[in-house]
Amino acid sequence: MSLGDDHGYGGEPGRTSDGFGGSGQTRTRLPGSTDTDIYGGARRTGRSSSRSLITVVGVVVLLIAAIAFANQGGGADTPPEAGDNAPKARSTAPSGVRPVKGNAGGIPTGYAQDEQGAQSAAANYAVALGSDGMFAKARRDEIVNTVYARDVAEARRGDLDSVYSSKEFLTGIGLEPDGTAPAGMTFITRFNPVGTKVESFTPTRASVSVWYSALFGLAGEGSQNPVTESWYTNTFDLRWVDGDWKVADFTQKDGPVPVGRDQTASGAQEMADAVQQFGGFTYAR
Repeated sequence: MSLGDDHGYGGEPGRTSDGFGGSGQTRTRLPGSTDTDIYGGARRTGRSSSRSLITVVGVVVLLIAAIAFANQGGGADTPPEAGDNAPKARSTAPSGVRPVKGNAGGIPTGYAQDEQGAQSAAANYAVALGSDGMFAKARRDEIVNTVYARDVAEARRGDLDSVYSSKEFLTGIGLEPDGTAPAGMTFITRFNPVGTKVESFTPTRASVSVWYSALFGLAGEGSQNPVTESWYTNTFDLRWVDGDWKVADFTQKDGPVPVGRDQTASGAQEMADAVQQFGGFTYAR
């Protein structure tokens, strides 16, 4: 299937981090630091001073030890290897593992043969398939050859060309017959993944759902197809082919759709400027 089939074009019209703010510093007032002597400032003996000094040093040492121990993430009854059994990071949390080894035509490739690699592949492929590159023959061929398994790409190429070069389809979304935007207009199509979910996984086959928002339309004065936002979930069937994840098929459904806030829509020029000034992202993590 193609995005043009189910996206609704013409019909109507992603790294997260769990970091915490602050420095994490704790202000500690040591005994006798600046407190007023409630006993009238009576002079202490040298022995008393020594005991106070020992007490202060002891508190500081214990405090430092406690902080160091806490940073190790263990307790007195927790052996070092017990960290292996600690709760795992959420499936979409950053892992610190480099997600890809290279790219083909600007699309990240070379994913790990694991669940994280499959999720990264699905998110990146959703971005590529939802880009304006699909509306230009040469760029579309690059995307199709990179994203799809080879046999699937060959089988689908004709249908994709037919959809994306259809005069009826192009004029229906406000583009010229050659797929370009009319003079004075800026064509915007951008998919923005907000999350992924593994539906099933084996080392050679995976099903991954990508939830994303889509911006689509023409920005410009007098546009009959203004840029709108919509929400979809694509579920990608992936194969492990020649050392990488490739798309064998995908399905699309509407939503989940969040409640819109009461915000004033931007003007046509502001929207056109935004898409030109703010580059899109790839989503490998």
